[in-house]
Amino acid sequence: MASSLPTVAIVGRPNVGKSTLMNRVLGRREAIVAEQPGVTRDRKEMPASWQGRDFTVVDTGGWLPQGSGDNASMDAKVSAQSEKSMEGADVVVMVVDSHAGITGDDEGVAGRLRGRAGPVLVAVNKVDDEAHEDLIWEFIRLGLGDPFPVSALHGRGVGDLLDAVMAVLPDEPAAATDSDTESEAGADMVSVSGQPGADHPMVSVSGQPGADHPMVSVSGQPGADHPMVSVSIVGRPNAGKSTLFNRLIGDDRSVVHDQPGTTRDAIDTVVETELGPIRFVDTAGMRRRARIDQATEYYSLLRALAAVDRSDIALLVIDATVGVTHQDQRLAERVDGAGCPIVVLLNKWDLLDTEAREAIALDIDHRLHFLGDAAVLRVSALSGKGLNRLLPELRGVIAEYRRRIPTQAVNRVLRDAQAAHPAPDGARVLYATQGAADPPTFTLFANRTLPRTYLRYLERSLREAFDLGSVPVKLRVRRRSGE
Repeated sequence: MASSLPTVAIVGRPNVGKSTLMNRVLGRREAIVAEQPGVTRDRKEMPASWQGRDFTVVDTGGWLPQGSGDNASMDAKVSAQSEKSMEGADVVVMVVDSHAGITGDDEGVAGRLRGRAGPVLVAVNKVDDEAHEDLIWEFIRLGLGDPFPVSALHGRGVGDLLDAVMAVLPDEPAAATDSDTESEAGADMVSVSGQPGADHPMVSVSGQPGADHPMVSVSGQPGADHPMVSVSIVGRPNAGKSTLFNRLIGDDRSVVHDQPGTTRDAIDTVVETELGPIRFVDTAGMRRRARIDQATEYYSLLRALAAVDRSDIALLVIDATVGVTHQDQRLAERVDGAGCPIVVLLNKWDLLDTEAREAIALDIDHRLHFLGDAAVLRVSALSGKGLNRLLPELRGVIAEYRRRIPTQAVNRVLRDAQAAHPAPDGARVLYATQGAADPPTFTLFANRTLPRTYLRYLERSLREAFDLGSVPVKLRVRRRSGE
């Protein structure tokens, strides 16, 4: 999502249909939707378009007043995310429930929005037919102008609402020249570099950031020289993924709480780095399916797995105070099976004594041996300690992931490997070439079927010869008849 696009935030109290409206605007299911309140917790931003106008739509968690009880801390953090969206958006759409009427929480949201300088539109949801349109006029009492009747579930009235949004949406800024970019690089234009600062180990300032500005650019379209790299942050619930995500992007985008399962959806932000733009994706904590007892958790798992499948690199976050669990092992196998290079982050490393550190080192060797030469970084997402090593490590993994090897060199390695250990039953590779990168993929032309064990031998030979490290290597075999 480019920060130059105008932003439309969808806000309101819990369970009024904000995520359903976002999905309707996008024309696909991006946000997780369920009947119980509190499903959405983080801000989710997605690019959208209407009548030829591009903009960014932001789904938010339900706003609630400060309260008490077991969930008070969580509610406060979710509400703070919602308030950030109210303050920063170009246009705010407040969603209310036509069947419930005006509630005290609706009044609380409206009270915050009445002080906004920018436009606010009220969408009265769940107006499924004309017979219920009279219900909208009660919401004039919110003091935010004439309400719009919509049915986010069925799409009724959403086009009229978007037309009204487009009418008040600010124009996109004109493309800046190189000189403009240099002279106007203010607090919002900051980049990641290899020289870490004290508070943000992966980021350095380009411009003069203030307290309200993150020390990183949430923008960036990949150029020809730097195609976009997607890095997903995965791990068990409560391992510290969202804390790491917020640390890397320099902004509290994800709700962080000590309650497992806080993140429900995959949240992504594009960060400008010296390696080019990198998309960091925070995912929901992955538990074994047998332990998933809620529909929202099930769909969170599916979104997390989909994010891994789309990623170029995965950061596997492990709670070092717990050690490498069977669940961590299964998750690493799933990510490795997706063909995604893995960098292991042992989080909360600063909380371990010497004996515990030695024990987890043995755990890594025993339980994650199948990851081969995958890098293992010992970090603290909370303090940022050790994260200065992450960007250089990503540089190496990205280089290996995009590696292109000359056909002559590939065939020389395979010829030597077959001479040292011929395949059984007269099978042999006649010719090979690298058909693709991201990850390195080789097509082998053989005279007959090659056993899986022999293919693993050839893969290991290629990996060692070309120093491909922890990057997955794919082999595709085609039989040549008449050889």
